Amino acid sequence: MQLSHIMTGAIQTVAPGTSLAEAAKKMASADVGSLPVCAGDRKLVGIITDRDITVRAVARGLDPQQTQVQDVMTKEVLSCPADSDVEAACELMEEKQVRRLVVTDGNEAPIGIVSLGDIALSLREAQSGGVLKKVSSPE
Repeated sequence: MQLSHIMTGAIQTVAPGTSLAEAAKKMASADVGSLPVCAGDRKLVGIITDRDITVRAVARGLDPQQTQVQDVMTKEVLSCPADSDVEAACELMEEKQVRRLVVTDGNEAPIGIVSLGDIALSLREAQSGGVLKKVSSPE
């Protein structure tokens, strides 16, 4: 199965010069924990996570209104083309000890994110014959 089948698509990105406060608001409104950082014509230059903002900025006393994404983002972004096999992505995630990968198009522009949760859900669906069953909690 290809990453394009299980990734979360229609992702939002952020520019390197965006303030951390603005990036955090964008994450909150999209209910996500990370945003690919793109410069110019959607060139992927990094990724900013809620953890980057918390640990690399706020915990060190940096002002989220004044500090820019480029100051605390992770610059070495792991990515895979959308037509990559899920198993290959799993191997990369395991080898590099990461929980998410940016999924790119033919021009290496970000088009999605695949997370461990996406992979787990696809495996569960495959094991259940394509029918996910909702587990109800006891009342």
